[in-house]
Amino acid sequence: MKLGIIGLPQSGKTTVFNALTGGSKPVGQMAGGGRFEVNYAVVNVSDERVDRLSAIFKPKKTIYAHVMYADIAGLEEGTGKSGFSGPLLNQLAQMDGLIHVVRAFENPSVPHPSGSINPSRDVNAVETDLLLQDLVAVERKLERISDDLRKGGVKDKGAVQREQVLFQRLHEALSAERPLREVELTHEEEKNLSSYAFLTRKPLLTVFNIGDDDPEEIAVENKPHTGHVALRGRLEMEIAQLSPEDAATFLADYGISEPSLRRMIRLSYELLGLLSFFTVGEDEVRAWTVKRGANAPDAAGEVHTDLREGFIRAEVYSYDDLMEAGGVAEVKAKGKFRLEGKEYIVKDGDILNIRFSPPAKK
Repeated sequence: MKLGIIGLPQSGKTTVFNALTGGSKPVGQMAGGGRFEVNYAVVNVSDERVDRLSAIFKPKKTIYAHVMYADIAGLEEGTGKSGFSGPLLNQLAQMDGLIHVVRAFENPSVPHPSGSINPSRDVNAVETDLLLQDLVAVERKLERISDDLRKGGVKDKGAVQREQVLFQRLHEALSAERPLREVELTHEEEKNLSSYAFLTRKPLLTVFNIGDDDPEEIAVENKPHTGHVALRGRLEMEIAQLSPEDAATFLADYGISEPSLRRMIRLSYELLGLLSFFTVGEDEVRAWTVKRGANAPDAAGEVHTDLREGFIRAEVYSYDDLMEAGGVAEVKAKGKFRLEGKEYIVKDGDILNIRFSPPAKK
């Protein structure tokens, strides 16, 4: 899972990046003037289920799922009108989702570039720039389709015309200032757009970066494939850089129920429609991530391509059933251990063992 952190200058993007990753990148020093710059960090996804499975199976290795965060500079209000730079657009296109950090804290020593704190204005500014970028891309695609149809010689005129209708719908939505994530698409249309990295189709988590003593209640309209959270960025960055013992004390003192990392990852999983399944054994206990709706061969392919290609059956039982029964033998005794075929839809918390036929040696 790759998540890009974006926002206007002085919004606290790098502060939030440090809070999520436990890093210590200098804050307030990222490239300005629309210049492109990016910091990366890969973070383990904290999951107590992995810890408990590891305690049961005592493997040689315990491997958590992970998420990559990219702290991306280069956005300024109005950037969309002139067009994003190639490196910035390429970086955003690679992300599975976007985290938009919006400044909601007062700090006279760090003036807002626009002269005042106005989260609603800043949200609209960035989302408008993303929308304009998509609008330009859709218009260019429609021009190419029109040229191809006018010149003739297309192999499947009907398919091209259907594509034209689809992109006209996208154009209508963007022209009405509706992001593409709000456009309902058929499975076939989703498939046709899979090669296009439209920015407003990506799930969007808006993080309101508030002050240490500000309330966390934020009134925001719920929209499809979006989420929001208020975060005391500076405070959470300091907590992330403490030892686990000191961090626990700090959280208790400030009445913070859990670190930002856990909340943000949970929200990110929900927005991206992801779930976790596990493989267990003496050698390794490991968490894997797949899209909701993935079948057993899809999950097998996450472990190794050979498992997908040679998939026969999946031995399946749930984490909850294991915890309730106390062991694998007890799960089997209770009839909760199953053999599932290719059509089985993987559920969050499933423990899988893939039976497969090894590919023939060449």
